Amino acid sequence: MARTVTVAALQTSYGPDMAANIAKTERLVREAAAEGAQIVLPSELFQGEYFCVSQEEKWFATAFPWREHPATLAMQALAKELDIVIPTSIYEREGPHYFNSLVMIDAGGELMGVYRKSHIPDGPGYQEKYYFRPGDTGFKVWDTKYAKVGVGICWDQWYPEAARAMALLGADILMYPTAIGSEPHDESLDTAAPWQRIMQGHAVANVMPVVAANRIGTEKVTEAGQTFYGHSFVANHRGDLVSSLDAGEEGIVSASFDLDFLNTHRAAWGFFRDRRPDLYHALATGRPV
Repeated sequence: MARTVTVAALQTSYGPDMAANIAKTERLVREAAAEGAQIVLPSELFQGEYFCVSQEEKWFATAFPWREHPATLAMQALAKELDIVIPTSIYEREGPHYFNSLVMIDAGGELMGVYRKSHIPDGPGYQEKYYFRPGDTGFKVWDTKYAKVGVGICWDQWYPEAARAMALLGADILMYPTAIGSEPHDESLDTAAPWQRIMQGHAVANVMPVVAANRIGTEKVTEAGQTFYGHSFVANHRGDLVSSLDAGEEGIVSASFDLDFLNTHRAAWGFFRDRRPDLYHALATGRPV
């Protein structure tokens, strides 16, 4: 019997009330599970507004240890009740350190561990280096009940090396919770299409599905505000968009995949057979092969 998995990502707007944001996410998770989803991905830092548009000390108070974060506890209870996997993005505090993190919650509610965002952006509207240390966990792939899942967080999505690292660790599926939209320094700059294309490329290069969850709406963390462009999607192993939403739609994207077919197809392409780590090392170090 073929091994199949149904994945989903959530797209919605969020406001300043953490409890309300978590409750809204719970509702959408339930909808996705009712439609058959076994792995459901909310967007980046879904428990609040995206606060990294400016540098304000007050936001450090919204970080929690990863096992104790209100979003972790709520999604853990939901994963246990619905027997689904929920990769859960949080603002994490560990001692004096702060991270943009993801807790992998397995079906049944087990907390499998934490991934801390490796690549931290710093620019107009995305001043994350003020709030987050670079991750110290390395890339992660979790052997969940339904599939082996690799997760990068937002800015990680632009790096082919991150996707390939997770593929080499045995991922069946790559997932990216994000919070991305307007560019305050340039109103004419729209990155929605390149944002999709880079991840579609990861799907092609690693012969595996890619799932991306983004938020929508305008958030007034600063007077100027920040508008998020949605376009959440699921891409198949060819990079084709098999489920997607537009810039203003609240909803769910989902798709089902045959993992045995994907394993065979991935082997047949030979991308992992023919890769040359010896040559890459030589190019990086200037030493002969």
